[in-house]
Amino acid sequence: MRSVRMRILATLLVLAAVGVGGWKLLPSQENKNKTITVGTTDAVTSLDPAGAYDAGSWALFSNVFQSLLTFDPDGVTPIPDAAKSCKFTDTGLKTYQCVLRDGITFPSGRAMTAEDVKYSFDRVKKINSDVGPASLLSTLDSVAVDGNDKVTFNLSPPDATFPFKVATGAGAIVDRNKYPADALRTGAGADGSGPYTLTSYAKDRQATLEPNTSYKGALSSTGRPIELRYYGDSNQLNSAWKAKQIDVATRTLPPGVLSGLSASDPDQRVTESDSAETRNLYLNTRESSPLHDVRVRRAMAWLINREQLAATVYDGTVDPLYSLIPTGITGHSTSFFDDYPRPSIDKAKALLEQAGVTLPVYFTYGYGKGRGAGAEEAAELKKQLEAGGLFKVDVKGYEWTDFQKRWATGKLDSYAVGWIADYPDPDTFGSPLVGTGSSMSTGYSNEIVDQLIVASQQFADRSKVAQDFRTLQADVAADVPLLPLWQRKEYVVSTEDVGGGQYLSDGTGVFRLWRLDWI
Repeated sequence: MRSVRMRILATLLVLAAVGVGGWKLLPSQENKNKTITVGTTDAVTSLDPAGAYDAGSWALFSNVFQSLLTFDPDGVTPIPDAAKSCKFTDTGLKTYQCVLRDGITFPSGRAMTAEDVKYSFDRVKKINSDVGPASLLSTLDSVAVDGNDKVTFNLSPPDATFPFKVATGAGAIVDRNKYPADALRTGAGADGSGPYTLTSYAKDRQATLEPNTSYKGALSSTGRPIELRYYGDSNQLNSAWKAKQIDVATRTLPPGVLSGLSASDPDQRVTESDSAETRNLYLNTRESSPLHDVRVRRAMAWLINREQLAATVYDGTVDPLYSLIPTGITGHSTSFFDDYPRPSIDKAKALLEQAGVTLPVYFTYGYGKGRGAGAEEAAELKKQLEAGGLFKVDVKGYEWTDFQKRWATGKLDSYAVGWIADYPDPDTFGSPLVGTGSSMSTGYSNEIVDQLIVASQQFADRSKVAQDFRTLQADVAADVPLLPLWQRKEYVVSTEDVGGGQYLSDGTGVFRLWRLDWI
């Protein structure tokens, strides 16, 4: 994800106006066990960590499951969670060893052992789900155990970023007695050792979380009972917020609502922070795709107007993005601005004429329904890309799980997807997005890009990878397997009696529901 600098615009606490004494700064006994309801438009693909690689699923995973490592708020270095210690045991960054914390148990009461850790990593790679996180573990060769508490990861090639990957949802540890080794678990249950226990779940509706009284890990204490409510789109989330059906709204209210949020409103708390969440238009580069010819993709790059998109569709709640790696992350550049500084129908037309393609070029564009302003964004991009009669775009929205499967199996020519970085390092924008066999399944493969990704993983000092990633981004701008669109700002809105919203999400991939509390 990124080194995030939090920019909290407002955290409102109104006491004197209603004559409330200072004792209200602490939760009343009445509120102590009262459930906090959180609304979101993020969807959950799967309750099984081997079968999901998306924001909604991982938000749940980071509360229900433990990984060996996690991140402190705003931290850029992983810290022990289910492990009591982890380290590279060689200078070549190929052997990584962790020792488990004592006394961790699963909901069944069974103690977690090193075998559960090995089992969890092995099954992610073995199942290799189309929409799962197996690609994050591409450098993991094998896992070995020594007794009940020691786990050794053997890597090939060297990978200084492996600890970051261990701290993600890909490293979630499951009870080996509850999850099949070679298939995804079905049903509405989840057995993890995180700060919360999932007590009920209804897909696309709600998840009920109770504090895990047996939790042992990086946190000193767990939080309040939580009910996550899932909404089909931003307007539904906004309606629930306005009707006071939820206490916290996040990811995401409509752009027009976000742009109108006021720090002076005494009835709510508003947190706006920088974010490394990005959105790209991914392009299918396979020979069977009408976008296979790089000149066709470059022509598309000459037609995109990011400033207009940010201003008209998103009301200024996102910033135009001209690179693979966003602002705030090591290696950020402006490679797409350097190559395509302003929209030009003439330059796009010249490239298409060189390619010898029939005009207009027809292609499909897919997006996930309910994903923020996806429909409005698609309409604006269709308008931009069809300028001058060079392209004809067939736009269609899909239910989230169906959408994931369509892009993963190469059934779409182009598709807009948001990307929440997995950890605060440029590597999370490398292999998963533009490496050969990437999670975004564009069919793109560039030997030099792959070499730069591998080379960057050999630096334990991550400040030394900046030039590798600038070079990589220049290659991506030339090849155009994707078109960067924007970088989001993070918004969390809560009622005035709920605090902690500013800690909920900070760009480290952890969704900290346990930081929410009654005031």
